[in-house]
Amino acid sequence: MEKIKAITNEAKSTGGVYLLDVYSGVSTNRSVLTLAGEPRDIEEAAFKIFKKSSELIDMREHKGVHPRIGTVDVCPFIPVRDVAMEECSDIAKDVGRRVAEKLGIPVYLYGESASEEKRKDLSYIRRGGYEGLREKLKDPEWKSDFGESKFNGKSGASVIGARDFLIAFNINLDTKDKDLAGKIARRIRKSSTPEGIKAIGWYIEELGCAQVSTNVMNFRATPLYILFEEVKKEAEKLSVEVTGSELVGLIPEEALLETGKFYLNGSLSNRETSKNRIIGAAVSELGLSDKCEFDPQEKILEYKIKKEIL
Repeated sequence: MEKIKAITNEAKSTGGVYLLDVYSGVSTNRSVLTLAGEPRDIEEAAFKIFKKSSELIDMREHKGVHPRIGTVDVCPFIPVRDVAMEECSDIAKDVGRRVAEKLGIPVYLYGESASEEKRKDLSYIRRGGYEGLREKLKDPEWKSDFGESKFNGKSGASVIGARDFLIAFNINLDTKDKDLAGKIARRIRKSSTPEGIKAIGWYIEELGCAQVSTNVMNFRATPLYILFEEVKKEAEKLSVEVTGSELVGLIPEEALLETGKFYLNGSLSNRETSKNRIIGAAVSELGLSDKCEFDPQEKILEYKIKKEIL
Protein backbone atom coordinates (compact mmCIF):
# COMPACT_ATOMS: atom_id res chain seq x y z
CA MET A 1 0.00 0.00 0.00
CA GLU A 2 2.95 2.33 0.57
CA LYS A 3 4.02 1.83 -3.05
CA ILE A 4 0.49 2.46 -4.31
CA LYS A 5 0.27 5.64 -2.25
CA ALA A 6 3.63 6.86 -3.58
CA ILE A 7 2.47 6.28 -7.16
CA THR A 8 -0.91 7.96 -6.68
CA ASN A 9 0.83 10.91 -5.02
CA GLU A 10 2.80 11.39 -8.24
CA ALA A 11 -0.46 11.63 -10.16
CA LYS A 12 -1.96 14.10 -7.70
CA SER A 13 1.17 16.26 -7.72
CA THR A 14 0.41 17.43 -11.28
CA GLY A 15 -1.64 20.62 -11.43
CA GLY A 16 -4.95 20.27 -13.23
CA VAL A 17 -5.15 16.50 -12.67
CA TYR A 18 -7.73 14.83 -10.43
CA LEU A 19 -7.44 11.30 -9.06
CA LEU A 20 -11.02 10.05 -9.29
CA ASP A 21 -10.63 6.44 -8.21
CA VAL A 22 -8.10 3.86 -7.06
CA TYR A 23 -9.06 0.18 -7.09
CA SER A 24 -6.52 -2.28 -5.68
CA GLY A 25 -6.98 -6.05 -5.75
CA VAL A 26 -4.99 -8.40 -3.52
CA SER A 27 -5.24 -11.60 -5.61
CA THR A 28 -4.72 -9.67 -8.84
CA ASN A 29 -1.87 -7.72 -7.19
CA ARG A 30 -2.90 -4.86 -9.43
CA SER A 31 -4.24 -1.34 -9.05
CA VAL A 32 -6.46 0.59 -11.47
CA LEU A 33 -6.13 4.38 -11.33
CA THR A 34 -8.70 6.69 -12.92
CA LEU A 35 -7.52 10.24 -13.61
CA ALA A 36 -9.26 13.22 -15.21
CA GLY A 37 -7.97 16.58 -16.34
CA GLU A 38 -6.78 18.70 -19.22
CA PRO A 39 -5.05 16.67 -21.97
CA ARG A 40 -1.46 17.85 -21.51
CA ASP A 41 -1.74 17.74 -17.71
CA ILE A 42 -2.91 14.13 -17.97
CA GLU A 43 0.05 13.39 -20.25
CA GLU A 44 2.48 14.68 -17.61
CA ALA A 45 0.76 12.78 -14.80
CA ALA A 46 0.87 9.56 -16.81
CA PHE A 47 4.61 9.86 -17.35
CA LYS A 48 5.15 10.50 -13.64
CA ILE A 49 3.21 7.31 -12.87
CA PHE A 50 5.40 5.35 -15.27
CA LYS A 51 8.57 6.75 -13.73
CA LYS A 52 7.60 6.10 -10.12
CA SER A 53 6.24 2.64 -10.94
CA SER A 54 9.48 1.69 -12.68
CA GLU A 55 11.37 2.73 -9.55
CA LEU A 56 9.19 0.91 -7.02
CA ILE A 57 7.91 -2.23 -8.74
CA ASP A 58 10.07 -5.19 -9.79
CA MET A 59 8.27 -7.51 -12.21
CA ARG A 60 10.75 -10.29 -11.44
CA GLU A 61 9.07 -10.60 -8.05
CA HIS A 62 5.48 -9.94 -9.14
CA LYS A 63 2.72 -12.54 -9.01
CA GLY A 64 -1.01 -12.05 -9.62
CA VAL A 65 -3.99 -13.77 -11.26
CA HIS A 66 -4.60 -10.96 -13.77
CA PRO A 67 -2.76 -11.06 -17.14
CA ARG A 68 0.03 -8.43 -17.31
CA ILE A 69 3.29 -7.63 -19.10
CA GLY A 70 4.78 -4.75 -17.10
CA THR A 71 4.76 -2.39 -14.14
CA VAL A 72 2.30 -0.10 -15.89
CA ASP A 73 0.57 -2.87 -17.79
CA VAL A 74 -1.84 -0.76 -19.82
CA CYS A 75 -2.40 3.00 -20.05
CA PRO A 76 -5.50 4.08 -22.01
CA PHE A 77 -6.38 7.70 -22.79
CA ILE A 78 -10.15 8.17 -23.07
CA PRO A 79 -12.06 11.19 -24.43
CA VAL A 80 -14.66 12.26 -21.84
CA ARG A 81 -15.59 15.82 -22.79
CA ASP A 82 -14.26 18.56 -25.10
CA VAL A 83 -11.52 16.36 -26.55
CA ALA A 84 -11.35 14.21 -29.69
CA MET A 85 -10.14 10.63 -29.96
CA GLU A 86 -7.38 11.84 -32.30
CA GLU A 87 -5.97 14.09 -29.60
CA CYS A 88 -6.04 11.23 -27.10
CA SER A 89 -4.17 9.10 -29.62
CA ASP A 90 -1.52 11.81 -30.07
CA ILE A 91 -1.06 11.98 -26.29
CA ALA A 92 -0.71 8.20 -26.11
CA LYS A 93 2.05 8.31 -28.70
CA ASP A 94 3.84 11.17 -26.95
CA VAL A 95 3.76 9.32 -23.63
CA GLY A 96 4.88 6.10 -25.30
CA ARG A 97 7.83 7.81 -26.89
CA ARG A 98 8.89 9.41 -23.58
CA VAL A 99 8.53 6.16 -21.64
CA ALA A 100 10.66 4.28 -24.14
CA GLU A 101 13.35 6.96 -24.46
CA LYS A 102 13.58 8.08 -20.82
CA LEU A 103 12.85 4.83 -18.97
CA GLY A 104 14.03 2.14 -21.39
CA ILE A 105 10.65 0.35 -21.39
CA PRO A 106 9.42 -1.16 -24.69
CA VAL A 107 6.01 0.26 -25.61
CA TYR A 108 3.24 -1.21 -27.76
CA LEU A 109 0.44 0.97 -29.09
CA TYR A 110 -3.13 -0.37 -29.03
CA GLY A 111 -6.73 0.69 -29.57
CA GLU A 112 -7.16 3.72 -31.82
CA SER A 113 -3.39 4.35 -31.62
CA ALA A 114 -2.39 0.89 -32.90
CA SER A 115 0.23 0.68 -35.63
CA GLU A 116 -1.50 -2.32 -37.22
CA GLU A 117 -4.98 -3.79 -37.07
CA LYS A 118 -4.21 -6.87 -34.97
CA ARG A 119 -2.51 -4.74 -32.32
CA LYS A 120 -5.76 -2.90 -31.60
CA ASP A 121 -6.65 -5.80 -29.28
CA LEU A 122 -5.02 -5.55 -25.84
CA SER A 123 -5.34 -9.28 -25.16
CA TYR A 124 -3.44 -10.03 -28.38
CA ILE A 125 -0.49 -7.90 -27.26
CA ARG A 126 -0.61 -9.35 -23.72
CA ARG A 127 -0.50 -12.93 -24.99
CA GLY A 128 2.22 -14.89 -23.16
CA GLY A 129 2.31 -12.38 -20.31
CA TYR A 130 5.42 -11.05 -18.64
CA GLU A 131 6.81 -14.57 -18.38
CA GLY A 132 6.86 -14.95 -22.17
CA LEU A 133 8.03 -11.42 -22.91
CA ARG A 134 11.78 -12.11 -23.19
CA GLU A 135 11.29 -14.58 -26.05
CA LYS A 136 8.49 -12.56 -27.62
CA LEU A 137 10.72 -9.50 -28.03
CA LYS A 138 13.21 -11.58 -30.03
CA ASP A 139 10.57 -12.16 -32.71
CA PRO A 140 10.68 -9.43 -35.43
CA GLU A 141 6.87 -9.62 -35.61
CA TRP A 142 6.77 -8.32 -32.04
CA LYS A 143 9.04 -5.33 -32.51
CA SER A 144 7.88 -2.66 -30.07
CA ASP A 145 6.38 0.56 -31.45
CA PHE A 146 8.67 2.66 -29.27
CA GLY A 147 12.03 1.75 -27.75
CA GLU A 148 14.37 -1.12 -28.43
CA SER A 149 12.81 -4.57 -28.53
CA LYS A 150 15.02 -5.47 -25.62
CA PHE A 151 13.80 -7.24 -22.50
CA ASN A 152 13.63 -5.00 -19.43
CA GLY A 153 13.48 -7.53 -16.59
CA LYS A 154 12.49 -5.10 -13.89
CA SER A 155 9.79 -3.12 -15.71
CA GLY A 156 8.68 -5.45 -18.52
CA ALA A 157 6.81 -3.66 -21.32
CA SER A 158 3.74 -1.44 -21.53
CA VAL A 159 0.68 -1.08 -23.75
CA ILE A 160 -0.48 2.51 -24.36
CA GLY A 161 -3.28 3.84 -26.55
CA ALA A 162 -6.57 5.67 -26.97
CA ARG A 163 -9.97 4.03 -26.74
CA ASP A 164 -13.58 4.56 -25.75
CA PHE A 165 -14.76 3.91 -22.20
CA LEU A 166 -14.95 0.24 -21.23
CA ILE A 167 -16.56 -1.21 -18.11
CA ALA A 168 -14.55 -3.67 -15.99
CA PHE A 169 -17.32 -5.78 -14.50
CA ASN A 170 -16.70 -8.90 -12.39
CA ILE A 171 -19.55 -11.33 -11.63
CA ASN A 172 -19.41 -13.24 -8.33
CA LEU A 173 -20.19 -16.96 -8.11
CA ASP A 174 -21.14 -19.08 -5.08
CA THR A 175 -18.11 -21.30 -5.65
CA LYS A 176 -14.36 -21.15 -5.13
CA ASP A 177 -13.75 -23.30 -8.23
CA LYS A 178 -11.89 -21.15 -10.75
CA ASP A 179 -12.25 -23.90 -13.37
CA LEU A 180 -16.03 -23.54 -13.28
CA ALA A 181 -15.64 -19.77 -13.61
CA GLY A 182 -13.33 -20.39 -16.55
CA LYS A 183 -15.91 -22.62 -18.26
CA ILE A 184 -18.55 -19.93 -17.93
CA ALA A 185 -16.12 -17.29 -19.25
CA ARG A 186 -15.31 -19.44 -22.30
CA ARG A 187 -19.00 -19.91 -23.06
CA ILE A 188 -19.57 -16.15 -22.77
CA ARG A 189 -16.68 -15.45 -25.16
CA LYS A 190 -18.08 -17.91 -27.69
CA SER A 191 -21.67 -16.72 -27.37
CA SER A 192 -23.06 -14.30 -29.93
CA THR A 193 -25.53 -12.82 -27.43
CA PRO A 194 -23.23 -10.57 -25.39
CA GLU A 195 -21.00 -9.23 -28.19
CA GLY A 196 -17.71 -7.42 -27.62
CA ILE A 197 -17.06 -9.05 -24.25
CA LYS A 198 -13.66 -10.10 -22.92
CA ALA A 199 -14.00 -12.70 -20.16
CA ILE A 200 -11.81 -14.91 -17.97
CA GLY A 201 -12.46 -16.95 -14.83
CA TRP A 202 -10.45 -16.77 -11.60
CA TYR A 203 -10.60 -17.20 -7.82
CA ILE A 204 -10.28 -14.08 -5.67
CA GLU A 205 -9.07 -15.08 -2.22
CA GLU A 206 -9.96 -11.85 -0.44
CA LEU A 207 -13.58 -12.14 -1.64
CA GLY A 208 -13.77 -15.88 -0.98
CA CYS A 209 -15.32 -16.64 -4.36
CA ALA A 210 -14.61 -17.33 -8.01
CA GLN A 211 -15.53 -14.65 -10.53
CA VAL A 212 -16.25 -14.31 -14.21
CA SER A 213 -14.14 -11.23 -14.86
CA THR A 214 -15.25 -9.26 -17.91
CA ASN A 215 -14.44 -6.18 -19.92
CA VAL A 216 -17.48 -4.68 -21.62
CA MET A 217 -15.93 -3.05 -24.67
CA ASN A 218 -19.12 -1.30 -25.84
CA PHE A 219 -21.79 -0.95 -23.15
CA ARG A 220 -24.27 0.47 -25.67
CA ALA A 221 -24.02 -2.61 -27.88
CA THR A 222 -24.10 -4.94 -24.89
CA PRO A 223 -25.81 -3.43 -21.84
CA LEU A 224 -24.76 -4.84 -18.46
CA TYR A 225 -28.09 -6.60 -17.93
CA ILE A 226 -27.62 -8.71 -21.08
CA LEU A 227 -24.18 -9.86 -19.93
CA PHE A 228 -25.32 -10.44 -16.33
CA GLU A 229 -28.34 -12.51 -17.35
CA GLU A 230 -26.26 -14.54 -19.79
CA VAL A 231 -23.71 -15.38 -17.08
CA LYS A 232 -26.56 -16.39 -14.74
CA LYS A 233 -27.93 -18.68 -17.43
CA GLU A 234 -24.56 -20.34 -18.09
CA ALA A 235 -23.84 -20.66 -14.36
CA GLU A 236 -27.19 -22.37 -13.79
CA LYS A 237 -26.27 -25.03 -16.37
CA LEU A 238 -23.27 -25.89 -14.16
CA SER A 239 -25.31 -25.77 -10.94
CA VAL A 240 -23.58 -22.57 -9.88
CA GLU A 241 -25.37 -19.49 -8.56
CA VAL A 242 -24.50 -15.85 -9.30
CA THR A 243 -24.49 -13.93 -6.00
CA GLY A 244 -23.71 -10.44 -7.29
CA SER A 245 -21.01 -8.42 -8.97
CA GLU A 246 -18.36 -5.77 -8.51
CA LEU A 247 -17.18 -2.84 -10.58
CA VAL A 248 -13.50 -2.10 -11.12
CA GLY A 249 -12.99 1.64 -11.55
CA LEU A 250 -15.83 3.93 -12.61
CA ILE A 251 -18.93 3.53 -14.77
CA PRO A 252 -20.84 6.00 -16.99
CA GLU A 253 -24.28 6.94 -15.65
CA GLU A 254 -25.90 5.88 -18.93
CA ALA A 255 -24.83 2.25 -18.42
CA LEU A 256 -26.59 1.96 -15.05
CA LEU A 257 -29.68 3.84 -16.23
CA GLU A 258 -30.12 1.46 -19.15
CA THR A 259 -29.82 -1.55 -16.86
CA GLY A 260 -32.10 -0.08 -14.19
CA LYS A 261 -34.82 0.62 -16.76
CA PHE A 262 -34.64 -2.98 -17.94
CA TYR A 263 -35.14 -4.39 -14.46
CA LEU A 264 -37.90 -1.93 -13.55
CA ASN A 265 -39.74 -2.40 -16.89
CA GLY A 266 -43.37 -2.89 -15.80
CA SER A 267 -42.78 -0.83 -12.67
CA LEU A 268 -42.13 2.29 -14.71
CA SER A 269 -45.15 4.55 -14.64
CA ASN A 270 -46.15 7.24 -17.08
CA ARG A 271 -44.60 9.75 -14.72
CA GLU A 272 -40.88 10.27 -15.08
CA THR A 273 -39.11 7.86 -12.75
CA SER A 274 -36.26 9.43 -10.79
CA LYS A 275 -32.70 8.64 -11.77
CA ASN A 276 -31.99 7.59 -8.18
CA ARG A 277 -34.69 4.92 -8.34
CA ILE A 278 -33.51 3.63 -11.72
CA ILE A 279 -29.88 3.48 -10.62
CA GLY A 280 -30.95 1.88 -7.32
CA ALA A 281 -32.70 -0.86 -9.29
CA ALA A 282 -29.56 -1.51 -11.34
CA VAL A 283 -27.37 -1.67 -8.23
CA SER A 284 -29.81 -4.04 -6.52
CA GLU A 285 -30.42 -6.40 -9.45
CA LEU A 286 -26.73 -6.62 -10.38
CA GLY A 287 -25.81 -7.18 -6.72
CA LEU A 288 -23.15 -4.50 -6.88
CA SER A 289 -23.05 -4.34 -3.07
CA ASP A 290 -22.60 -8.11 -2.73
CA LYS A 291 -19.07 -7.94 -1.28
CA CYS A 292 -18.70 -4.26 -0.43
CA GLU A 293 -21.04 -1.28 -0.50
CA PHE A 294 -21.56 0.36 -3.88
CA ASP A 295 -21.86 4.15 -3.57
CA PRO A 296 -23.15 5.74 -6.81
CA GLN A 297 -21.65 9.09 -5.80
CA GLU A 298 -18.21 7.51 -5.72
CA LYS A 299 -18.47 5.04 -8.61
CA ILE A 300 -20.43 6.84 -11.36
CA LEU A 301 -18.09 8.78 -13.63
CA GLU A 302 -20.18 11.92 -14.08
CA TYR A 303 -20.97 12.20 -10.36
CA LYS A 304 -17.32 11.81 -9.41
CA ILE A 305 -16.20 14.43 -11.94
CA LYS A 306 -18.85 16.85 -10.66
CA LYS A 307 -17.72 16.23 -7.07
CA GLU A 308 -13.98 16.55 -7.69
CA ILE A 309 -13.70 19.03 -10.55
CA LEU A 310 -16.80 21.09 -11.24
